Amino acid sequence: MATRLKLFISILVISFFSGLAWADEEALRKAIQPHFAGSTIDSLKKTPYLGLYEVVVGDEVFYTDDKADFFFFGHVINTKTRVSMTNERIQEIKAARRVSLESLPLQHAIKIVKGDGSRKVAVFTDPNCPYCKQLEKELVNINNVTIYTLLYPVLKGSMELSKKIWCSKDQIKAWDDFMLKGVAPSGKDCETPLDALVKSGHENKVSGTPTLVFADGSIVGGMIPAATIEEKLESASKSK
Repeated sequence: MATRLKLFISILVISFFSGLAWADEEALRKAIQPHFAGSTIDSLKKTPYLGLYEVVVGDEVFYTDDKADFFFFGHVINTKTRVSMTNERIQEIKAARRVSLESLPLQHAIKIVKGDGSRKVAVFTDPNCPYCKQLEKELVNINNVTIYTLLYPVLKGSMELSKKIWCSKDQIKAWDDFMLKGVAPSGKDCETPLDALVKSGHENKVSGTPTLVFADGSIVGGMIPAATIEEKLESASKSK
């Protein structure tokens, strides 16, 4: 009987402190949220160092105290390994992110089909982005793929340039000519879906160009070589 009573008391104590921790976290979340109106706090958890809490809003990671009186932006470095624990978390968060290819406005893409077109990838890209031009040179070496080029004019002067590419009689040729050969597009004014594409990029947290979205929903930001693109395409095809 005494043993059962001790066990019951232990369970009550554990439940009490677990509930208290949960309540504190909820209170902390409510204290942080007003500072990020219009954004969602994706993650909030206590770290094993300095009593700080890690907060994730979009692709940004920062830290706060237990009352949200102070926010700390920057990298936490492990002095023994000299590794940025913040950077590891950012990479972990990015690797875990998924965006359904079908949820993107593919009807507004410049659709390029190569070979049997069986593998699929969408690319948020800006014509004035040098890394996007490098990526196009890598994509030349990829076959049996459907590439959905989503114009994402976020750099200075890119909106007008993107309009000319979209309004060209042959969009694919205009895109390839500019990105691979530096030939300026000659398209005239017309209605474009560029505003919708920019909105989609913002909604899907596309923070830079190029950003590739594969058929399995995995996302890669930045220029990657053809070999890596091949690996991602194959992996995405097998996981579907």
